[in-house]
Amino acid sequence: MTEEQVRKIIQEELSNLVTNERYTFQKHLQIFDGHNFQFGRTTGTKFGTATDQLISFYGVTPVNQPATITDPAGGGDAGVDTPARNAIDSIISRLKELGLIA
Repeated sequence: MTEEQVRKIIQEELSNLVTNERYTFQKHLQIFDGHNFQFGRTTGTKFGTATDQLISFYGVTPVNQPATITDPAGGGDAGVDTPARNAIDSIISRLKELGLIA
């Protein structure tokens, strides 16, 4: 293979890399200390684009989007805080499931 052929291959590969709308990784991505993710301020950025995609934080098992938590009912009777406590427990469970809290 000539030097010119090698240069042509490299140029084509680099062109594909630069003009493609996304990067696909088949290996782990490692970010070194002191290097951060920066996001745009106009449209925003999503982690996961569908509710059935799996994600986790801090090494827990990835899960899909947790179900919603129902609003607690209110009232003036004794034990009225039970629905609120149940909602809080559900929030804590969802945060743990995603790995956002221990």
